[in-house]
Amino acid sequence: MNIFVAKLNYDTSDDTVRDAFEQYGEVESVKIIMDKFTGRSKGYGFVEMPNDDEGTSAIDALNDIEIDGRNIVVKKAEPRESRGGGRDNRGGGGGGYGGGGNRY
Repeated sequence: MNIFVAKLNYDTSDDTVRDAFEQYGEVESVKIIMDKFTGRSKGYGFVEMPNDDEGTSAIDALNDIEIDGRNIVVKKAEPRESRGGGRDNRGGGGGGYGGGGNRY
């Protein structure tokens, strides 16, 4: 099960997150997302737990608890394509140079 963890303190480490989740079962991986320009945490990440029952227990137990001074949000991660939002690249822009729309 892929689990989304948000509202992390920017100083929270992968190891701290792993320790919290390992209380509920095996943790396959922890990945805190880092800003590629600053190298600083973006305040969210993902935890992969191979057993869905253990993952569900971790979500139920850890959602809205305090870690490193912040109440975290923990929920099942949704695949990118089903989240909605994001960019829609189907056109409708400016039709070329300058992006000013249609000029007739």
